[in-house]
Amino acid sequence: MEVEIQEIKQLLKELVLSQKETDIKFKETDNKFKETDKRIIAAFDLFEGQRGKLMESLVEGDLIKLLQTKGINVHDTSMRRKGNYEGNNYEFDIIAHNGTEIVIVEVKTTLKTQDVKAFVQKLKQVRVWLDEYKNFTVYGAIAFLKADSGSEMFAQSEKLFVIKATGNSAMIINADDFVPQKF
Repeated sequence: MEVEIQEIKQLLKELVLSQKETDIKFKETDNKFKETDKRIIAAFDLFEGQRGKLMESLVEGDLIKLLQTKGINVHDTSMRRKGNYEGNNYEFDIIAHNGTEIVIVEVKTTLKTQDVKAFVQKLKQVRVWLDEYKNFTVYGAIAFLKADSGSEMFAQSEKLFVIKATGNSAMIINADDFVPQKF
């Protein structure tokens, strides 16, 4: 019986030691999963950022010509205007200029109604955030590849130019008699 108790004690010690080793391996595996998660998130962010830049380039390529067909005689563009005004960060994807007018373009891969609402609020701040344009006529445009349930119609009802990216270029889909909002 004495031998059995000693064997049981030895088995218990081995079991405790084995459990500690298993816990260490679980922690190592958990750390590897966390590192993998970080890498996946970084890769996804990189992909999304590159996809966004691709969309912006696609829209910007024909933007001057498109706006000129709608009576806005812009002649150059600026990309990715970022800044901070009194603690408020802002970013504009594309700005088309002509000296007295600007068209600010928000580019989305998938357009949602809340994107339109947020963009209209940003447009109302343009003259404050971008002092050099305070005396310009400001128009807004939303560009997209795909639109969720009526968001492009909502954008048009907000008097924005609505630009649909198509194939290797883009086109304005507003009706011929469309009159844009001046912000």
